[in-house]
Amino acid sequence: MKTVREPAVAGMFYPAFAPKLRSEIQAHLTSVNLKKTFENIFGLVSPHAGYVYSGKTAAYAYKAIQNKSYKTVVVISPSHREYFPGISIYSGDAYKTPLGEIELDKEMIAKLTEDKIFIFEGINGHGAEHALEVQLPFLQTVLDGFKLVPIVMGDQRKEFVFHLAEKLSPLVNNETLIVASSDLSHFHTRKEADKLDAVIENRISSFDYNGLLDDLEKNKCESCGGGPIAVLLRTAELNGIQNVKILSRTDSGDVSGDTNEVVGYLSAVLFSSS
Repeated sequence: MKTVREPAVAGMFYPAFAPKLRSEIQAHLTSVNLKKTFENIFGLVSPHAGYVYSGKTAAYAYKAIQNKSYKTVVVISPSHREYFPGISIYSGDAYKTPLGEIELDKEMIAKLTEDKIFIFEGINGHGAEHALEVQLPFLQTVLDGFKLVPIVMGDQRKEFVFHLAEKLSPLVNNETLIVASSDLSHFHTRKEADKLDAVIENRISSFDYNGLLDDLEKNKCESCGGGPIAVLLRTAELNGIQNVKILSRTDSGDVSGDTNEVVGYLSAVLFSSS
């Protein structure tokens, strides 16, 4: 019998009714205007708040891959609700959203988990986690026929980041997309949030994953998905990808009107020039 991870935050972070969900995502995609196109996209950074708050920021990233083709999408997520040592890849057969089921790439998952050092198959971090799930309807809207590798990092320390990047690097190619799911600072004034989030933006722009991890450890910035971002940057570097473009950086105050306690969002694209 097939084991399917059912949607946990449909109706909360995004609409549970498929036509309404499609309409909302299309509205976000239509609302953004990319100043350039990117031919060989290796990875994305995308936020994971409710679509009403971060959907437009995410749409910048997903518009960049609209109508492209990937066989496998690796989504790397933090774990908000539970800590566990290591990195968990869902042990079932598919992830489901209101837009349908996404089959897992069991072949890639087997290779990632073969030595059972840090990375394992399980349900840890997958039960009620929203950060991975909210990326999927966007992916289902802009892509056709991909398989999924859903990864949740229970521990984002440097040794886990580097191990995952080194395991991913030989398995990914131009038919693979990596998505790092992350929000930025939480519940600061807009002015303070902008300072903190600019640190993240600068580290991503300069491909400095070591500096990013150090800054996070020293509380010079905030990013719940700092580990996933660092994995993406390190894996890209190992695969000769040297270009990154910040597409959008916003905060929740743009929608709520409250600039006293905002949450920061950022989207970016990593790509090769040839």
